[in-house]
Amino acid sequence: MTAPTILHATFTAIPGQGDRVAALLAEFAEGVRAEPGNVVFDATRLVDDPDRFFVYEVYRDEEAFQAHLAAPAGVPFNAALQELIVEPHSQLTFLRRI
Repeated sequence: MTAPTILHATFTAIPGQGDRVAALLAEFAEGVRAEPGNVVFDATRLVDDPDRFFVYEVYRDEEAFQAHLAAPAGVPFNAALQELIVEPHSQLTFLRRI
């Protein structure tokens, strides 16, 4: 059995754009959760700073993660997200279960 691919993504909405980011992310999450190799796609906002977002993702394996990256919904989502966040793109941190 291959190891799952686990990561979290963080990003910050431009002031005044938090609700737009949340709506965009909620719509994207629905599609990602339907991908056959997705195990978890948990999108959240920080309670103390609602312009900060934290997304926890788990994919069955690296192949499933690569399929997620190649999915057609990713390109328009990331293009729209880039226009609404402070960072040039979401900050990804890959994790390994212990």
